[in-house]
Amino acid sequence: MHTKKAAAVALAAALGVTGLAACSTEDAREAAGKTGAPAPKTVTLVSHDSFNASKEVLAEFTKQTGLTVKVLKAGDAGEAVNKEILTKGSPQGDVFFGVDNTLLSRAVDNGIFVPYEAKGADRIPETFKLDERVTPVDTGDICVNYDKKYFADKKLAPPQTFDDLAKPEYKDLLVVENPERSSPGLGFLLGTVAKYGDEGWQDYWKKLKANGVRTVDSWELAYNQEFSGSAGGKEAKGDRPLVVSYASSPPVEVLYADPQPKEAPTGVSTGTCFRQIEFAGLLEGAKNPEGGKALIDFLVSKKFQDDMPLQMFVNPVAKDAALPELFTKHGVVVEKPETVAPEKITENREAWIQQWSSLVLK
Repeated sequence: MHTKKAAAVALAAALGVTGLAACSTEDAREAAGKTGAPAPKTVTLVSHDSFNASKEVLAEFTKQTGLTVKVLKAGDAGEAVNKEILTKGSPQGDVFFGVDNTLLSRAVDNGIFVPYEAKGADRIPETFKLDERVTPVDTGDICVNYDKKYFADKKLAPPQTFDDLAKPEYKDLLVVENPERSSPGLGFLLGTVAKYGDEGWQDYWKKLKANGVRTVDSWELAYNQEFSGSAGGKEAKGDRPLVVSYASSPPVEVLYADPQPKEAPTGVSTGTCFRQIEFAGLLEGAKNPEGGKALIDFLVSKKFQDDMPLQMFVNPVAKDAALPELFTKHGVVVEKPETVAPEKITENREAWIQQWSSLVLK
């Protein structure tokens, strides 16, 4: 996330379209007929590497619209956004999916999106709608995960809050990702900024450093090699029972276990979470803008929203979407995640990362 899908893949080795959407495609065909150009047959979705959808769901979009979705994966979220900024006005595709609230203002301030209100957006809570130029598609929480067996064996209660992580009983137990290189690492840093404020977050990280926090460059290294509770950790014999990951990681652990356990082997410290929201937007200069609008409508349709949790291991944003039993049984609901306004992130992101590096890496 970058995201949850990439995490799930590492752990494994984690409606039909409305008639109005079809009408958007008919508009494109009519426009093409007026100019003498052939009607478009594809619509291109540019995304980070974690995008995934069932073949059956994408086939339904094609059935309804006559358009085939071409997916162009462009690296992690930051890399993909930067590529679109560099190609502004001559984009690689028609729709961009996967810009989240940590990168949103960078994207919109550079003018890569055309405002478009998706049909069906009335089914999305207003709290997820951060900018009129993009449409919320999914949400998830970056949180500390813990190895249940470790804490049971030690007869030690797992930490539940940011404050807990700095306590002596959790010394040398936590591994985090570098926020300059990792999306969950950045999300966790932003969570501490939200929790402790502009004046207090640096003091908090001094406490974490004194308490033996370990930093690695990526989620894959942190979760699969350093964390003692993951499927990857069993092979790597990681010695850290606390790791920055996702609230959806426990269901993924269950999904890929053979045989599947009755209870997830990992838990979530719900007082350490930062809320991520991912968006889709119509790209400025898109070759098939009407097809792009139809695709954005589709991304918030019930069919796609219902499919998404087990494809990308994120939560749908539509009110009428249904979570699979795997999520309801083994997942957690984060009632009060930390958040930071996108414009504040843009103003301070690089400075916060530099300050963090000076505090933690030196």
